[in-house]
Amino acid sequence: MYELQKVLTGITIRQIITITIAFSVAFLVASCDNQEYYPKPRGYFRIDLPEKQYRTFDSIFPYSFQYPQYATISFDEYTRKNPYWMNLDYPKFKGRIHISYKPLQDYNLYVLTEDARSMAFKHAPKAMGIKESLYANPQHNVYGMTYEIQGKDAASPYQFYLTDSTNHFIRGALYFNVIPNNDSLQPVIDLITQDIKNLFDSFAWQEK
Repeated sequence: MYELQKVLTGITIRQIITITIAFSVAFLVASCDNQEYYPKPRGYFRIDLPEKQYRTFDSIFPYSFQYPQYATISFDEYTRKNPYWMNLDYPKFKGRIHISYKPLQDYNLYVLTEDARSMAFKHAPKAMGIKESLYANPQHNVYGMTYEIQGKDAASPYQFYLTDSTNHFIRGALYFNVIPNNDSLQPVIDLITQDIKNLFDSFAWQEK
């Protein structure tokens, strides 16, 4: 007991604090693993996508196509003033494809294609890029162009036009009635893009 008291009296308070801190640091280092910490990426709410089932739009319009069961056809003040214009709505996702029609007897094809391109490229300031792709279906005499507008802030992520080069021309533009954030909407954009591709493949002109 005397020897222990002698040893303790020989140690200063400063030395005791230093030893205590050293043991504490050593304990913390030993208790931690060597795995690096990575912050979790930003997440979004899960979007439940419907199964794909299609039906045919076939009426007095000069064109027909297939569209999904979970979409609806609607008309508004603009479509009612213009023959053969329509909206293809996606109520669950607050999306809409505006479809306009122009007869080439009254309009110049070159002007219409340039107008379609200009309207797509109006979104260039908010886009990371715009991918243009040609479409051709000689069997049904359907030709066109698609514009995939990339970037989370683009108001319209997808636009297109179709024509037979002699009589008919239609243009389509996809919009969402929400604040643009196409990162979170990407699964829905992909879904509707597939629907548009099916619309292209099923598209046919109807002479009345």
